[in-house]
Amino acid sequence: TQSTWEAEMHEYILKNWRMVKVATTKAQRKLFFNLRSMKQGFKDDADVATHRDTLTEDQISSMAKTLNVKREEVMEMEQRMSGGDVLLDPSPSDDGEDAFGPIAYLSDATQEPTQLMESRQRDYLASDGIATALEGLDERSRRIVEERWLKVNDDGSGGMTLHDLASEYKVSAERIRQIEVAAMKK
Repeated sequence: TQSTWEAEMHEYILKNWRMVKVATTKAQRKLFFNLRSMKQGFKDDADVATHRDTLTEDQISSMAKTLNVKREEVMEMEQRMSGGDVLLDPSPSDDGEDAFGPIAYLSDATQEPTQLMESRQRDYLASDGIATALEGLDERSRRIVEERWLKVNDDGSGGMTLHDLASEYKVSAERIRQIEVAAMKK
């Protein structure tokens, strides 16, 4: 089916992305197809069993001249070809333990759709929603809500107490509490 084919293509690309990406310019293609064989030729010419896997300065210059590319391009391709692949999402190991790859460190919970929607709704309620609700209240109720809830700092300072508002409006603290409760219901 179409979805199976797409899944297989996706998996193939993920497993072989390095092959696809490594040679994109003409000089890179030349190097991609000739680098390994030329490196092996250098080893054979030296006729010495060596563990050295990197190119010497002379070999880099010789390769650049032979292939008509820049020295920097030879060094870059050498580096790209010598690096090992890192699986983004490795499969579990044979001993049954989970393997962790770079994908485990790439998740970004801040961009999760439901959290974004909740954040937008919370922001709306914290600004426009409160402003709209306050507009629907009479002046006294609005001032009581603002003083009791909106002017209070995180440390509890600021704002006015029920008794402060009661003495200002010349009513009991219980009446201020009742007005506050009624305003919050609206």
